[in-house]
Amino acid sequence: EAHRQLALQTARESLVLLKNQNNFLPLTKKYSTIAVIGPDADNLDALVGNYNGTPSRPVTILEGIRRRFSQSKVIYAEGTGLTGPVMHAIPSESLFTDDSRKEHGLKGEYFPNVELKDAPVLTRTDSTVNFAWGDQGISPQLLKNYSVRWTGVLVPPETGDYLIGFTGQDGFRLWIDDQLIAEEWTIHHPADTLTKLMHLEQGHRYKIKIEYFETIRSAEARLVWSMPGQDGKDAVDAAHQADLVIMVLGLSPRIEGEEMNVHTEGFAGGDRTSLDLPAPQEKLLERVHAIGKPTILVLTSGSAVAVNWADAKLPAIVEAWYPGEEGGTAVAEALAGDFSPSGRLPVTFYKSVLQLPAFEDYSMRHRTYRYFDGDALYPFGYGLSYTTFAYRNLQVDKENVPADGSVTISVDVANTGRMAGDEVAQIYLTHSGIPAAPLRSLQGFQRVHLNPGEQKRISFMLRDRDLSVVDQDGKHRILPGKIDIWIGGGQPLAISGRPAPAGARAQFTIGSEASLPD
Repeated sequence: EAHRQLALQTARESLVLLKNQNNFLPLTKKYSTIAVIGPDADNLDALVGNYNGTPSRPVTILEGIRRRFSQSKVIYAEGTGLTGPVMHAIPSESLFTDDSRKEHGLKGEYFPNVELKDAPVLTRTDSTVNFAWGDQGISPQLLKNYSVRWTGVLVPPETGDYLIGFTGQDGFRLWIDDQLIAEEWTIHHPADTLTKLMHLEQGHRYKIKIEYFETIRSAEARLVWSMPGQDGKDAVDAAHQADLVIMVLGLSPRIEGEEMNVHTEGFAGGDRTSLDLPAPQEKLLERVHAIGKPTILVLTSGSAVAVNWADAKLPAIVEAWYPGEEGGTAVAEALAGDFSPSGRLPVTFYKSVLQLPAFEDYSMRHRTYRYFDGDALYPFGYGLSYTTFAYRNLQVDKENVPADGSVTISVDVANTGRMAGDEVAQIYLTHSGIPAAPLRSLQGFQRVHLNPGEQKRISFMLRDRDLSVVDQDGKHRILPGKIDIWIGGGQPLAISGRPAPAGARAQFTIGSEASLPD
């Protein structure tokens, strides 16, 4: 239980409130029906990210909202996949063990090796192929390094164009009528989904065969399709029924990561060629918003997402990242106002990749918040709160600092609002008149909890390396001149018509020069 509480605290403190027009959040008004829409709403992947353990009782964002808003009717629609149509496991009703069509499901033969060789140690009928065995294995003989062959007949319920495929970790091959339509016969993580568009006839019998192997981790095997006419109608219907819409969109470790088999608009392997929300999700968001219901966006991602349209049109946006096993609880609590969001962005959210220098350009110009002089969508260090803060009585303990000395800066931070909350006070330095020096550089931050009307004094001590700049040879040097200080709830920047964060300024002078050891 202590681990769960730590996970919850971490999720709470990491949430970043990106927009809150006219204090739309927290949700103090009672909504009779809430529609939760999007591919990351009920998605474990959107909680855990990459290089993760396996949580025992994860709380998805959908589940968290259902628990916290139990007095409201909460309806759910996936609406779209991450980068394409929604893919569902092919149901038992469309699968048969053989051409006689007497028994639903597929024949599964399970082998205690990854080569599908020798006699199977288990043969059974699986009603569907929709398994997430994880690290638990299937049986004592099939814990790791096993393989499976499924065979049978597929009978579509209607005529049309189907996107059909397989999701697997590790390797898989899928044949329809002896035609190989999906193959990823490799050890890989996370699971890949490979699909092919096929025209299928209602009632026709299609021979199907699947081969699959698993080595040691996170086993997953799913036979999936997208049926004709699935175009987000479920999401539109849900939005029409609701008084409030919560869109849960963004990325997932299935589409951003290392050396991945993702080749669709905006992605190249595990890399991104665009910062935009994936096109199918953007289209769904705009379509749902057009219905006219109040709409909140909750983003899940491990990197920046350029939600320019959402920022212009929606009243509230929350960045949840991949918030962990208690992420759904934290998101729901934040929306309800059980605590005030206090996370700050650890990266710049650019408006477009066009604001980034070419990949082959190795200069620092325009790179990171320290050298970017453009208009970011949301800058590094940015984050809103449900309350307000003020910075007062900033003091520097010395006006002139020797190159081998240190300086302490102190300031009072006060909660001037009506709600308790954390403020993340950040100290930035600007070296005036030094060519190639950063526009500003973060040299420290402190999280301080304040009740309404409460004030606390905080201090930052800066030493020689904090006061230095890096020259063209990569050496840390302390140079004489004036240093401007800003302590506040973010960088001293006003963006998109929003005021700059609260803060205070001061200045001191370095009177001599020194080179620091590597």
